[in-house]
Amino acid sequence: MRIPIPPVRLGDDIVALAGEYAQGVRTPVEPRDAATVLLLRPGSDASSGPEVYLLRRQLTMGFAAGMAVFPGGGVDVRDADLPDSCWAGPSAGEWARRLDVEESRARALVAAAVRETFEESGVLLAGTSADAVVDDVSGSDWEADRAALEARSLSLTEMLTRRGLVLRTDLLAPWAAWTTPVFEPKRFATWFFVARLPEGQVTRDVSTESSSVHWLGAAEAVDQVEAGELAMMPPTYLNCLEVASIGSEDAVLAAAAERELTMFTPAVTEVDGGHALSVLPLHATLIAGRARS
Repeated sequence: MRIPIPPVRLGDDIVALAGEYAQGVRTPVEPRDAATVLLLRPGSDASSGPEVYLLRRQLTMGFAAGMAVFPGGGVDVRDADLPDSCWAGPSAGEWARRLDVEESRARALVAAAVRETFEESGVLLAGTSADAVVDDVSGSDWEADRAALEARSLSLTEMLTRRGLVLRTDLLAPWAAWTTPVFEPKRFATWFFVARLPEGQVTRDVSTESSSVHWLGAAEAVDQVEAGELAMMPPTYLNCLEVASIGSEDAVLAAAAERELTMFTPAVTEVDGGHALSVLPLHATLIAGRARS
């Protein structure tokens, strides 16, 4: 029998620490806004479901070291400054409604999702118009821009404006929103998006924060985590599990097209005589199904 990773069992020390936060004895660290993208492509055959693009973080990283993650990262303060002239697709107001945030924050999160995906995978969700997508961003001039974005010497607005491009917000769809538990010393409020790999573009091993990159079937990723062959943070694992349960790239994108997000923060809960971090009801159902299989 395969035993899924979540719900994460907690030791008495963590339970006591969480209790101090719940009682107001300690003040949680303010989470930093972040965006991450489940980049999808079809699997090797119709029955295998979609593949997701994963980066394995360097062991020296201060957060999620050695873990397999989706492309993503923290919001740059300049992301919120992206002008309407560089924006195509659903408006920032529509994104604000679906992400359950104010408009300026929604603009920053969508821009960060596109910027971080380009920085960490070499894939750019932009085009010369609302109906076009750039089809090859692997040349040396593109690489120079990608490296400058990563170094924060260039903003996304500056790059798009100079190249006459618009950010294709319609190529993204909202998927999930998680905040790191209150007792963690480093916390992120992370919005997860899904996007199809644009035709003509290829992923490249470019991120300085990763030791390796892989396209891996979502179902296979779940199997590897449960077998102890791949390490993931619980939200990454659970998102792979949900994608695998839906079954196809088109079905995942169709499901995301209808989503409106509510931020979820795992809390300590009693489980089988012990304590664990809570999960969403849908994920609890999927985990129970895995345990029975």
